Amino acid sequence: MKPRAGSVVLFLLPYLAIGLAVAADLAAGPSLGLLPLLALGPAFASLKGGLLHVACVGLVSLAVSVLLSLYDDLYGTTRGVTALVAVAGTSIASLAATLLRQRQQQQLDRARAVAKVAQQVLLPKVPKLINGLQIAVSYSSATRDTQIGGDFYEAVPSPDGVRAVVGDVQGKGLDAVERAAVVLGAYRVAAYDEATLPDVGECLERAAGRHLSEETFATVILAEVSHDGAVGLVNYGHPPPLIVRSDGTTTFAEPSDPALPLGLTEFAGGPPPVYRALLDPGDQMLLYTDGTTEARNAAGEFYPLAERAYLLRPSDADVALEGLRSDVTAHTGGPLTDDAAMVLLRR
Repeated sequence: MKPRAGSVVLFLLPYLAIGLAVAADLAAGPSLGLLPLLALGPAFASLKGGLLHVACVGLVSLAVSVLLSLYDDLYGTTRGVTALVAVAGTSIASLAATLLRQRQQQQLDRARAVAKVAQQVLLPKVPKLINGLQIAVSYSSATRDTQIGGDFYEAVPSPDGVRAVVGDVQGKGLDAVERAAVVLGAYRVAAYDEATLPDVGECLERAAGRHLSEETFATVILAEVSHDGAVGLVNYGHPPPLIVRSDGTTTFAEPSDPALPLGLTEFAGGPPPVYRALLDPGDQMLLYTDGTTEARNAAGEFYPLAERAYLLRPSDADVALEGLRSDVTAHTGGPLTDDAAMVLLRR
């Protein structure tokens, strides 16, 4: 059922209930008197519409109740008064429920507005083309009614080409958003100012050390794509990028010595090394968070990212990435249980 059709049905449902109650009372006859069924009208009215709608349904139910009590010769009797009280009480309760629903909806709308602004600050729009490199981004939040979480991304121009980051901070909800803002804020400064990718990573390490607690950490992948297609990657315990060649073959850019996440590298004896790769014309590289590869279907199987790389064939990078995102959601059969961020870099 379409949303608009569903809204119309909910709006008319109280009047339908009143009509059915009248038909049932007339069919049963005065001896039975099904007047209390009229309380269904205002009860259903509280599901949809405002206070005026609920009040109108309540008044109609009361008026019909009086008329039927006269018809059933129950007006003024215990049964008749009980029915009127039931309809009036239900109408008042429905008005109170509607007022509460409207206030909760207003609070939810404000929360969504704040989340939208926060998303625009934390995850602003990324240009579709930077220094000849096509870029597409995607973000899916696992937090209900919000569009932000602990995953983040960014892509900025640099003197040598393009620098990009994808990260995932520990936790969910607003706490994760706060931690993500710390790491991403440090990246936005360092990506422009630092000469090398390891220097950018060291800046993120210092920011994590100052602002993240000892119990929290963040996995981060830093990428730099030069004008000639040379790729440098610094991986802090993050899922390796997927490189898709122009002929359709795929490979994961996985370093031989995996590093620990930000906030934990002091236990690994130093920062991670730079992983080198090359993107030829027509090649593309996908940076992503584990919310993509760890999305499970009903059988508990992880999403087969490499096998679905063919979904990135469309010439429009945004269309290609949206097709992949939709396929991840279809794989799970419903909303994702973890945040998922993706950045597609196409030469």
